[in-house]
Amino acid sequence: MAEVRAECTYVKHHKQKIVLVLSAMRHFAERLRARGVRVEYTRLDDPANTHTLASEVARAAARLRPERIVCTHPGEWRVLQDMEGWAAVTGLPVEIREDTRFLCSLKRFRIWAGDRKALRMEFFYREMRRETGLLMEAPDQPTGGQWNFDHDNRKALDPAVRPPSPRAFAPDATTREVMALVEREFPDHFGTLDAFAWPVTAEEARAALDDFIAHRLPRFGDFQDAMAEGETTLFHALISAAMNCGLLLAREACDAAAQAFREGDAPLNAVEGFIRQILGWREYVRGVYWTRMPEYRATNALEATRKLPWFWWSGETDMACLAAVVRQTRDLAYAHHIQRLMVMGNFALIAGINPDEVNDWFMVVYADAYEWVELPNTHGMALHADGGVMGSKPYAASGAYINRMSDHCRGCAYDVKQSTGPKACPFNYLYWDFVARNAERMARNPRMAMPLRTLMRMDLKKLQAMRAEARAFLDAMERDAVPAPERQLALV
Repeated sequence: MAEVRAECTYVKHHKQKIVLVLSAMRHFAERLRARGVRVEYTRLDDPANTHTLASEVARAAARLRPERIVCTHPGEWRVLQDMEGWAAVTGLPVEIREDTRFLCSLKRFRIWAGDRKALRMEFFYREMRRETGLLMEAPDQPTGGQWNFDHDNRKALDPAVRPPSPRAFAPDATTREVMALVEREFPDHFGTLDAFAWPVTAEEARAALDDFIAHRLPRFGDFQDAMAEGETTLFHALISAAMNCGLLLAREACDAAAQAFREGDAPLNAVEGFIRQILGWREYVRGVYWTRMPEYRATNALEATRKLPWFWWSGETDMACLAAVVRQTRDLAYAHHIQRLMVMGNFALIAGINPDEVNDWFMVVYADAYEWVELPNTHGMALHADGGVMGSKPYAASGAYINRMSDHCRGCAYDVKQSTGPKACPFNYLYWDFVARNAERMARNPRMAMPLRTLMRMDLKKLQAMRAEARAFLDAMERDAVPAPERQLALV
């Protein structure tokens, strides 16, 4: 095992992400040693560290003289390319084995994908339900008589409801040592470590899952799409970071939720919604990634070219919803899926921000971010940059959606009911500018028929006014997009 600088800096990962991974590695190494396993481990601050995976593998091979190298299929294309070069570097055969932590093998997904031009999650999800038996009464009989209970899971947070805080894990001596290392070695990386509370062992990850099942799963379904001022986690599980770095198995999480339903401790809409996020979305996006890479990342179907604005790093914006997500992301390395999709992703989509810059931002800021999961969700689902491989329509929305699903608009400097004028919500005029500039491109998409009809009926002067305000906003945003060197301190 090796802690190498290249893996910490190919994007400038959030400080909490680096601490999570390195601490989990060190704890795992100690567990293996306690079992009597010989572990070769290179720490980040080891003077002999060459700081790339390939060179550390070569150095270990020269020292240990193995007959072959056996490794697990990685989560990123660039790492697979690196692994495929290890044989030439070391002179040894390299065997790359399937990552068995997932419920659907890459071979199985490729069979399902076949020659399909569009890969719809819902159809994949149903096959996975049949194959795993999760929430199934018979091969074609889903529990409750339907496959999907999403229509029951779109409630705004009731002001009378107080979500319980998720279990926090105080950093132990190993984690504190890593935290000091990260602060010393990566001082200019985004984020803070003050609130670090991620599980770093398998036992802690299981405790986090059990806490969610007992205290938040019952209301998860109702409020999984909700957002609220001052509420950073609501009823979400916060286990994706643990699953994605290998501390918790997907099947383990799904089985725990299914058991809660069988025992009457959680309703079906909550359990099905939770299992769909893992068995459906998580497995599906991994399959899309490995089936479509490396060409997938290079697509830009909507020809978005604007630069990422500075306020995505600083939170310095009067848009209350966006400022809240950025601040939360800086402090926790976390935001739930609607915050990512319908605030950050939606803004990037309707503002026409370059997908490469958006993809890199999402990779930097979240503790659960690995390219196999982040790229399809961001590039395909949020930005529609893949031209519809993942989503049948762009997930574009005006301020009305954010107002319906949150209370951010109540205290915002902008008026969500206005689409023009100095107090107009930028999401409103940016949305209609997006629809207008992509009208020809979206003309044959049946799911865009309603907004396109509204656009055609819209008063021309009103549309022109909104588009003029959109241009002024976007031009000002782009002028402030690239931070001056001295502003980098605002990131930490």
